[in-house]
Amino acid sequence: MDSLRSQAIEIIKQKGLKRLPEPIQLASGAMSQDFVDGKLATAHFDDLEIASRAITDGILLQGIEFNVVCGPTLGADALTIGIAGIQRCRWFFVRKEPKGRGTNKLIEGSPIGDGDRCLVVEDAITTGGSLLKAIDAIEETGATVVAVATLVDRGDIAAPQLKEREITYFPLATYKDLGIDPVLPPCLLYTSPSPRDKRQS
Repeated sequence: MDSLRSQAIEIIKQKGLKRLPEPIQLASGAMSQDFVDGKLATAHFDDLEIASRAITDGILLQGIEFNVVCGPTLGADALTIGIAGIQRCRWFFVRKEPKGRGTNKLIEGSPIGDGDRCLVVEDAITTGGSLLKAIDAIEETGATVVAVATLVDRGDIAAPQLKEREITYFPLATYKDLGIDPVLPPCLLYTSPSPRDKRQS
């Protein structure tokens, strides 16, 4: 696993990490000159397979079993399909908003519900805000999010939030692995009630 993980980190460094001349705004609202493009890093299937296998092994070695994998679209689409192919399991995507036509669903792909154990993947995490919203949408179906994995964690914010919700977290690479500064978002973070808080309310 260490070998696969090292290979994946090197792929991210060589193919997905760019140092820009000026800071740009990330999805979290934070500014950074270091841009990590997970989709570009895994655009060749050989690279996607290495990253997907490294993530799958990292989760399984922690004793976590899952029968469906998903990710917020579209950042995690490729990783979702890559991991589902390796694990031979079902997959689905979570939209940011219902598309407003057709079936108007938030979750696209495999139906999920009670008894499903979901691995949620992301290409890059800064604050984890969109990730937590996706987790809320999944849990509303009755499914359980057993773990979260990301290609790159750009800060120290998501891990404690997931720990509070008792969700196993596996970042394939961190900002330290890539040799870049952590992102410090200027905005308030999205927080959602833990299952325990929901029961008490």
